[in-house]
Amino acid sequence: MSRVINLDGVGKERYRLMKALAISLRELVQHNRSDSHARDLAAFMVFVLEGIAATIERTVAPWEKRDYWLKADKFRMEWAWAGKLAAELRSAVLDEDWPEIGAALAQLGPHTQSVKLGKTHRLGTPWEGAWEKLLADDRQGA
Repeated sequence: MSRVINLDGVGKERYRLMKALAISLRELVQHNRSDSHARDLAAFMVFVLEGIAATIERTVAPWEKRDYWLKADKFRMEWAWAGKLAAELRSAVLDEDWPEIGAALAQLGPHTQSVKLGKTHRLGTPWEGAWEKLLADDRQGA
């Protein structure tokens, strides 16, 4: 049996998530209202940030096997913001605390600044229904 080669590595997955984060951030800023669409966007951003945070350990695991401890620790420090913001944004979205959500979104700006976005995208609207999914996740975790 031959080896299975995964062409979509963790870095590509993280870049796609960063792009989805930047698109949803742009959409939420342009929306400028606190309604069900804004809740869906904010909840989607929680899931994207948690996905980004999950890719960090998968990235550094091979480095640690090769004893690249400094490289792994530096990478963790560079991406620590994702897990921190995911937790902050999750609690703010569940409480529907819009000033706190705005503060968390303001922290995202510098991190999504390097992501190139066109005027249109092929992402679609994956944030639809994210609010209900976040509430269901919260009920299961509680």
